[in-house]
This record gives sequence, C-alpha cells and structure tokens, in this order.
Amino acid sequence: MLSIKDLHVHYGGIHAIKGISLEVPRGKVVTLIGANGAGKSSTLRAIAGIVKKSSGSIELEGREISGLAPEDIVKSGIMMAPEGRKIHHWPLRSAPSL
Repeated sequence: MLSIKDLHVHYGGIHAIKGISLEVPRGKVVTLIGANGAGKSSTLRAIAGIVKKSSGSIELEGREISGLAPEDIVKSGIMMAPEGRKIHHWPLRSAPSL
C-alpha cells in the first residue's frame, strides 16, 4: 500500500501542497482530479522523489520512501509516465519488434 500522510510541499515561498493524505491499496488505481494549480503534479512529483516534501510522510508497504533518490523509488515499483510529453513514438507496432 502507498500511504501519504499530511504531505506539504513548498516551492520557495509558495505552499503548493497543504496537508494531503491518501492511501492507495496494492493493486488499485486512484486518480487525482482538480483544477489547474490544485497540486496534482506536485503531489505526484513528491511521491516520485522529483521534488522534496516540506513535511509529512510518504510510505510504500510501511517503509518511508521520501528522501530516496528517484531511481530508488522506481526500483521499489513507483514511476511516473507524464501525459503529452511525446515519450512514445506513434503509431506503435509490434511487427518491427518481432
């Protein structure tokens, strides 16, 4: 389970995330929905270790993962695949890979 408790993130003097808490059970899918600037991306970046949290906890299977390097967080099973960053070459075909 991924457990986030009272997460706060600052960018300089900007308090971007103000105490979010949530749990994602193993094998479940959860969405973050909100207006532009609501903190969705900042929350995901903090979970992935791309930005540092100001306070709170981010645990995976009961182990604190905040403070780990992003590559170590990926090795633990968490990753981000941002939408719209042209990370895939379209159209994808299986034939060239065979």
